[in-house]
Parts: sequence; C-alpha cells; structure tokens
Amino acid sequence: MNLLTQIWQSSILRKKVLFTIGILIIYRILAQISIPGVDIEAVRGFFSGEDSGIFGIYSMLTGGAMEKFSLLMMGLAPYINASIIMQLMTVVIPKFEALQQEGEAGQKKINLYTRLLTVVFAFGQSYGVLYYISRNITEIDITNISQILPLMLTITAGSLLLVWLGEQITEKGLGNGISLIIFASIVSNIPSIISNIIGSVESLTGNTGKLIPFALFVALTFVLIIATILATEGQRKIPVNYGTGGQSVASSLPIRVLQAGMIPIIFALSIVTFPSVIVQMIGTDTNAITTFISQNLNPNSGTIIFFAIYATLIMFFSYFYVSIVFKTEQIAENIQKRGGFIPGYRPGRETAEHLSTVSFRLNLWGGLFLAIVAIIPMIFTTFSDTLTPQDLIVSGSGVIIIVGVVLDLIRKINDHLAMQDYDKLK
Repeated sequence: MNLLTQIWQSSILRKKVLFTIGILIIYRILAQISIPGVDIEAVRGFFSGEDSGIFGIYSMLTGGAMEKFSLLMMGLAPYINASIIMQLMTVVIPKFEALQQEGEAGQKKINLYTRLLTVVFAFGQSYGVLYYISRNITEIDITNISQILPLMLTITAGSLLLVWLGEQITEKGLGNGISLIIFASIVSNIPSIISNIIGSVESLTGNTGKLIPFALFVALTFVLIIATILATEGQRKIPVNYGTGGQSVASSLPIRVLQAGMIPIIFALSIVTFPSVIVQMIGTDTNAITTFISQNLNPNSGTIIFFAIYATLIMFFSYFYVSIVFKTEQIAENIQKRGGFIPGYRPGRETAEHLSTVSFRLNLWGGLFLAIVAIIPMIFTTFSDTLTPQDLIVSGSGVIIIVGVVLDLIRKINDHLAMQDYDKLK
C-alpha cells in the first residue's frame, strides 16, 4: 500500500500509470471487435478444438483475439518477428550494423525498416491464417480475391495499430509498450479459463472434472514463477578493475543467466511446428511422412520426440542468439580502452576468451531452464486425462513473459521514485 501511495502522490508517475492503463483498456476493447462477414461461433469452436494445433496456442497469446476473428487477431507476432530479424541483420549485414552505430538517427531508420518488414509479415501471415481457417470455415473463400484482400488489409492494419499503441505506451507511459500489451493479452485469458474450469465441475455426480488437475497446475505455476524470478534475476558478476589517477577502482560486469530471454522459445516453437502447420494447411494425403509430422511435430501431440526436438532447438537458439548479440571481443576492447582489466586475464584476446567461456557456461543453464519451463506445462497436459493446452492458466512461455514484464515494471517505478527523492534533496 505504501508503494501505491507513493506512485499516486507522484504527479508524473501517476499520469504515466493512468495513460498506460487507458491504452491497455483501448487495446482490450479493440480486441473484442470482430471482422464482419464470418460466423464467429464457428471460428471460436475451431480454435478451441483439438484440430487447431499451433493456432489454438497462438490464439491464447493474442488474448483470444484470433478466435473472435478480431481486428487485432494477428496480435504483435508480425512486429516481433520483424524486430528479431532486424536485430540479427544489424549483426550480419555491415550496412545495418553501421546504422546501429549512428545513434538516434540510425535507430530511427532501423525502426522504419522494422515497420515496413512488419507490414510484409502481417500481410503474409494473415493470408496463411485465412487459408488455414478457410479449410474449416465455409464463409471464407480463399480463391475470392474481392473477399480475401479486404480481410488481409484489415488484419494488417490491425497489427500496425497495435504496434502504434505499444509505441505510445513506451513514449508516454510505463515501460516497454510491446511487452505490456503481450502481458495484458496473456493475463486477459485467465478469468475465462478459470470460469470454464469451474463450470466443468459436475456437482451432481461428485465428479470434479478438470478442477483437481487444474488446481495442481496452478500450484505448479506458482513454483515456475518463483523459479523464473530467481533465474531472471540471476547473474554472474565478472570483476573488472579500472585504473584512475594511479588508483585501481573495482567494478563488475554482470552477465545474466537468461541472456536470450524469450527469443529461443519463439524461434524453437516456430521451427518445430512449421512442418505441422504446412501439412494442416495443404491437407495432403496421409502417408508415413505426414503421419510422423502430425504425431510428433505438433504441440498438442505430447510425444517424447516433440519434447526432445523442442528442447534441443531451445538450447540451440539460446547459444545461437547470444553468440550473435553478446560480442565478447567488442566488450573486451571497450574494457581495454577505458583502462580496465579482469584480474588474472590479459586485456584483449584473453579477456574475450574468458568472457566467452563464462557466457557459454551460463547459456547452458539458461537454455536448459528455458527448455524445462517451456515443456513442463505441455507434459502436465499430456499426462492429464482432462486438461488440454487451452485449459492452462498460463503456458511456460507466458510465465517467462509475465515475470520479465513485472520485474521490468517494478524496476522502472523504483528508479522513478528514487530519482524523485534525489531531486527533492538538491
């Protein structure tokens, strides 16, 4: 209560909080507006069924916007994919790397390219989703360009609008707007899931249905949240000494355990489910290959092969992404330029090798943790006779997103309050 009082007493912070809440309310209202011309009940029934595959899980990440055939049905997926690709391109392509080093002007150009790439992804992904839905919903004729093109343009515009709302939160509100919108999408599913679970209780027969396994999963979710908080805050501090005025000043270089965040899970889930999505979209004749894909590369299958491939890909992309983003040679060079050194290691190449070794070891535990958190909810539903992936109060990836957003929000609020107290002392 004391923290809430401090937030409310700070005029600047109060405005930021109210602005953020207002934008999130607008987002949730827009998410309820369905695109006309389609049987919404049929779409909802499809996405809640077992045949929805990866799209059913994806609908949960959009706060149910996809199953409502909403204006915002694609959510922020196109923007997230575009951002990740642009981030990789700034490392791989020298032109984009030079833009990143130009400061604010270069960042504006990168943001422009990211938005243009978002349009391309949103337009292409909207066609893919509509094509898949059209195989199950007769109102959508994928061959009718006069019908399908307006739908694609509307869905694309919805994604761009959502990106704009997120940017408004970033500029005028609290924290990272994109992350907060994803957080709101995940949390908004919780009341409906709880309501469905409670509604499944059959009091007349004494059968509690999904209630008991759901309660067990809620307890498991709290355990995962605590573990994720510890892992997110976990870091290895590398001691660094700087020579200043003939004296040595001790400092440290923190390297987090979860250096890659959510990105390995996003990459891994996209890759492992891509063959299954293609098979479901094309609808090819059943053979040994399509049967294997449907049974083992589907998040709803719950096979050991899927879990093994999924976990392996998460580990691989964890190393892959960190190896690109965490530039040990550049960090070692910066330490040397500032007159610093790591005790026991020579400046330059030896320092870079030491940082690479530490990063590699932390990545092992970080990637393993991400894989475990991502898979545990899936394993739980596999061995549960009543729960389905749609019944989970939050997925493993959702736990990581929620913890990351809440911790980042707390840091920003505390930093603002600390700065306010500092200004009062001046």
